Amino acid sequence: MSLLNVFDVAGSAMAAQQVRLNTTASNLANAESVAESPDQTYKARHPVFAAALAGAQNARAGDGEGQGVQVLGVVESDAPLNYRYEPTHPFADESGYVAYPNVSAVTEMADMISASRSCQINVEMMETAKSLAERLLRLGQ
Repeated sequence: MSLLNVFDVAGSAMAAQQVRLNTTASNLANAESVAESPDQTYKARHPVFAAALAGAQNARAGDGEGQGVQVLGVVESDAPLNYRYEPTHPFADESGYVAYPNVSAVTEMADMISASRSCQINVEMMETAKSLAERLLRLGQ
């Protein structure tokens, strides 16, 4: 891996963490939203990441050179919805329960802190690679 590839790897990791931050923000924004039926209730979403490897043959063997991070997609959580007993709520079912999203604020805040820290680490890595490249260029002077 060349020194310049470090920027591509760190950039792809930062882009992946941006997707993670966006889904976390969406989850937190919809944490208290309700719908008329449980089928329409918001479900927490989470991104799925994978290592981007050089060459399809190497990717299958698992011994390829890392080329960064790729986002495979965003999936909905299959955790059960949170039901609260609120018989006076307009969207309550016949038993008096309202279906709230399966979003855990604690988990989302932990994901947000983790994604933010990952971005900081990748910025530091890019700054270190830039410093090394500058020093390498100065050797030729």
